[in-house]
Amino acid sequence: MTAPLIYLIHATPVSIAPISEAFARLWPEARLANLLEDSLSRDLADAGELTPALNERFFKLATYAAESGADAILFTCSAFGDAIDRCKHALDIPVLKPNEAMIEEALRSTEKLALLATFQPAITSMVEEFEQHAREQGRQIELATYVCDNAFEELRSGNQDGHDQLIAERARDITGSELLCFAQFSMTSAARQASLSSGLKVLTTPDSAVLKLRRLLQA
Repeated sequence: MTAPLIYLIHATPVSIAPISEAFARLWPEARLANLLEDSLSRDLADAGELTPALNERFFKLATYAAESGADAILFTCSAFGDAIDRCKHALDIPVLKPNEAMIEEALRSTEKLALLATFQPAITSMVEEFEQHAREQGRQIELATYVCDNAFEELRSGNQDGHDQLIAERARDITGSELLCFAQFSMTSAARQASLSSGLKVLTTPDSAVLKLRRLLQA
């Protein structure tokens, strides 16, 4: 039996390595195809919100993946939730938001959560996703949000160690939460350091997403 073909759709190149590593570790049999459109994150930051034009560009990428034989699609950028919802409803293959599997895992663990991002626009859409999942389960959550300024720029310039150190330092500021969730695939390399500095278990989007896709496609 041919292994499933998973299309990974990226809005920034720094998401590619973390998800590739997670697949290699957790589901090496899966076949991967990468679609990168790295002007999307820049254009979203410039626009300040998801515009109809950005929604349409996301939909075209998902349609291309489906027409190319994808068994499932995983988006890796956290800031485009509404655009991905349109793709989920329009296509007849599994389409995963980058965060949904991690959010489900987090809510199984606790209601006192911290969310840390290095890209400010990711916070708004992720808070909405957390609250939507909680409403659907009839639960109240305490969600504290934190942004680590400058870490994303360090990573884009090739300084992964500096990126990880900034995240770990920001994680020390977290109080009153029982679990730390990373908002972006690109943050995964800092998970261990952030867990040590915060004293909290850290959930990352790549690991949770790979495990959910494997369950869906092997069921």
